Amino acid sequence: MEPVKNSRWFNPRQPQTLQGAVVFSYLNAAFALLALLTGSSPVELIVLLGGVGAFGIANDKKWGYVLGLVASIAFLMLQLLLFYVNPFAFSAVINLVFSVFLVALLLHPASRLYQRVYFE
Repeated sequence: MEPVKNSRWFNPRQPQTLQGAVVFSYLNAAFALLALLTGSSPVELIVLLGGVGAFGIANDKKWGYVLGLVASIAFLMLQLLLFYVNPFAFSAVINLVFSVFLVALLLHPASRLYQRVYFE
């Protein structure tokens, strides 16, 4: 694997679904980093991997798309479990909705087509 040349944090030429997934993954990673710094569980490392995947997506790398997708699906499964344990907690509902939203952005047909055609 070669190093990323002319790396960028955001790619405005990508479809809106991938742009949204990148921004949303960065936001999730920032909140996960804050949670880790305040002593939360190390499960937040999954979300940090999604942030690394977002950087790969912004640079049109297949590994970034795969890493972002795997991390977002793993986080979704965790949120489903937490929602099952306590379905009336507001934070569980919000986290579940945002997790579904991120997976939907990454699996959207426009995102999948773009990464299949343009990603290296």
